[in-house]
Amino acid sequence: MVMFANMAKTQPTKERHGRRRSTSRTSANNRREMRTKIKIIAIALFAAVAAAIVFAPQPFKIGETAVHAQTATTPAPADFDQKAAIAKLREQIKGKEQLPASEVFKNIQTPMLKQRPAAQLLAVMEFGFARSLGVNCTHCHVPDKWDSEEKPQKQIAREMSAMAARINNELLKGIKNLKSETPTINCTTCHRGEVKPALNLPPPPKV
Repeated sequence: MVMFANMAKTQPTKERHGRRRSTSRTSANNRREMRTKIKIIAIALFAAVAAAIVFAPQPFKIGETAVHAQTATTPAPADFDQKAAIAKLREQIKGKEQLPASEVFKNIQTPMLKQRPAAQLLAVMEFGFARSLGVNCTHCHVPDKWDSEEKPQKQIAREMSAMAARINNELLKGIKNLKSETPTINCTTCHRGEVKPALNLPPPPKV
């Protein structure tokens, strides 16, 4: 009987110890799981913040691009007088003003300019190209060597003219519901007197 009594006393004790060990293991597991979850959340937050920083578009600083556009001009030779240079060319082509420009001037490659009257070509250069970009003849030309290909800006101007012609002759015609029957763009549409067209507006005036 004594032996059975001792066994009865020992059994609950073992069960209690077992329950304590089981509870202890469960608590430890719960703590490990909690720490793992916290680590995963922290890593996910870090990754989200890093992605936002890396892939977010760079914010425009208002006016900065416009200011850059205004200063990106080709410095003209200090001694170049555009009015005098154009007057000299007009004098040289006297009597040929109405002939096609390609017959009067050398190296005219832009198709829309080849058949224009020679006098009109000078006006296009002065008021169309130079004024639209806020430059003078020396941006594309070497003075007194007007047919020279020395400056890459001349080739760029030709390709930009071809782009404008395609927009006017093909692309604009495909846009429905435009109010104008003959929509047109030119150098001034984008350049607005600057070599590099601005990508954003200048800051509004302070009140």
